[in-house]
Amino acid sequence: MKIIIINGPNLNLLGKREPEIYGNTSFEDFFETLKAEFPAISMDYYQSNVEGEIINKLHEVGFSYDGIILNAGGYTHTSVAIADAVKSISTPVVEVHISNIFAREEYRHISLIAPNCKGSIIGFGINGYRMALQSY
Repeated sequence: MKIIIINGPNLNLLGKREPEIYGNTSFEDFFETLKAEFPAISMDYYQSNVEGEIINKLHEVGFSYDGIILNAGGYTHTSVAIADAVKSISTPVVEVHISNIFAREEYRHISLIAPNCKGSIIGFGINGYRMALQSY
């Protein structure tokens, strides 16, 4: 099984950014832990702060991978283009959010991406990625 985790804007700052919300672990360190926990899964990781690069990556892997775990960050609530990219590919996508988007600002309560995903995992911290892997 081949799965890619795609993280959007500001998630390159995990471990540094608002640790009370996002924790103290960098995603790169957590990714190494996930690879050790799930040795039967071939995993790749991609992060970009640029909307078009995320769309390009979805197009690139969206017909050849077995699964995509996507945390689109702030683009979740604003990007019709990323939502359309998820809708246009055949690989199932699981949406992940580290924080509970429904406990935050009202504009974060809407995910444009969720209707095109296999499912959404929201508010379980960085462990949401682990839960997403278990869903495949």
